[in-house]
Amino acid sequence: MKYSFSGKKRLTLASLFVLVFTMSMGSAFAQSRNAVKIAVNPAETGPVINRHIFGHFAEHLGFGIYGGIWVGPESDIPNTRGIRNDVVQALKEIKVPNVRWPGGCFADQYHWRDGIGKPEERRSRINVSWGGAPEPNTFGTHEFFDFIQQIGSEAFISANIGSGTVQESADWLEYLTATGSSLAQERARNGHPEPYDVLFWGIGNEVWGCGGPFTPAEYVTELKKFATFTNNYNPHTPTQFVAVGPDSFDEYSFGYTEAIMEAWANRTWTWNIQGLSLHMYTRGGWPAVIPATGFGERQYAEVIQETLQMDQFIIDNKAIMDKYDPNVEVSILVDEWGTWYAPTEGTNPGFLIQQNSQRDAVLAALNFNIFARHADRVHGANIAQMINVLQAMIFTEGEKMVLTPTYHAFRMYVPFQDATRLDIKFDQGTYTVGDITLPRVDAIAAKGKDGKIYVAITNIDAKNTASFDLTLDGYSISNVKGETLFANAIDAVNTFDKPNNVSPKAISPRVARNNISVTVQPQSVTVLTIDARK
Repeated sequence: MKYSFSGKKRLTLASLFVLVFTMSMGSAFAQSRNAVKIAVNPAETGPVINRHIFGHFAEHLGFGIYGGIWVGPESDIPNTRGIRNDVVQALKEIKVPNVRWPGGCFADQYHWRDGIGKPEERRSRINVSWGGAPEPNTFGTHEFFDFIQQIGSEAFISANIGSGTVQESADWLEYLTATGSSLAQERARNGHPEPYDVLFWGIGNEVWGCGGPFTPAEYVTELKKFATFTNNYNPHTPTQFVAVGPDSFDEYSFGYTEAIMEAWANRTWTWNIQGLSLHMYTRGGWPAVIPATGFGERQYAEVIQETLQMDQFIIDNKAIMDKYDPNVEVSILVDEWGTWYAPTEGTNPGFLIQQNSQRDAVLAALNFNIFARHADRVHGANIAQMINVLQAMIFTEGEKMVLTPTYHAFRMYVPFQDATRLDIKFDQGTYTVGDITLPRVDAIAAKGKDGKIYVAITNIDAKNTASFDLTLDGYSISNVKGETLFANAIDAVNTFDKPNNVSPKAISPRVARNNISVTVQPQSVTVLTIDARK
């Protein structure tokens, strides 16, 4: 069938086309005009974003070790020398730089000799810190180092100064790192002739609480003794000694930073530290009452508001450290951070089992960004915790395993490990929920070791999309790829039945010369990978 149009009809159709085109162009112009302008200058470089800010924490707590990492060599669950194969493979994907172990509060009741030798000869204990659970010590020193070697990670040992002695600490590090001594020979008899590499050695844990309690002055006395007489004998990997700092904003807590740094600045040649530990959880008070699921926008905003306080917490501690250490010889390691919600109903409250939602992925990204902005002083951080506990990467149940939204955030940020931070400028805007006002968006940029430019964008707004116009000053963009983590509900979670309910999806930003245009979903985390040249 043929159609013929009069000139009048052709004119009408043409006019309609022009009208639609004009409206669409006007809409695009309005969208571009309202977009957040991001300017990245690859020539303006900052410090390296130390890969250790993406560190992890595995404590003998609930099902974090037993069932999460360790199932034993006789288990029907596929394993290598008792360590779960599925967990190892998942952790290798996110390139875990270091693992802090054995605690936490558990560290200050842990005696390392209980966990070496033949399994039948090991001493079982009661885990008085966490739920009164039996502790068989079948996962001990050698199993831990086997685990981190399987996932390609480094050791962060938290030593017992609460119930332990200086001699016990000194013997443990000698056992791990020496050659030619009786302790080295004992290590060889237990299956590992070569010395281990120990990158970090924590001199205690939470000494103002479960790890003491010590006043700042009392802890400094212990710190000097433990730092003086605990020695690393392995020249391959120098050990960084990490002192215990505060966990809150009150004047008493900051007294630990002041006392430690003053003692360090006036120290004798016999002792030294290379790091100061900070702890900061997002938990809405104590005991934790914030629900992990079933929350609304108000509770989402409250959690984000609290976690953003990490920035000021670091700033305040940096100010004290700068006074005594202007050359940044002592770094900050935020070796416990993350969400601490009300425990899941029907579980042992001492096991700290909680779900992990899209909100936690947004929160994780914001913390990564804060650490990156303070990369001159912050050289490490450890999320609490790896598996089945608090803001976990992975949940296991028997032979089943599921990855959490927080795991996906870690995987998306892998290119930022040891990347060089780049100058980035943008207007954060505001996002308001009742009387809470937050930044609407957040972003960081870095040049990866592969030469590509990476930009991470977080849309904090739980309701509205956000459009961005991103320019690279003086560069021409040849290719850009994007990946975004988004869920239709802010409390969406992954379960064993629906393991991919919250998972990253590829997106296709628009590119024109040195400009990228992209629109991201509400409450989402997005990472752009950019190939560009001058």
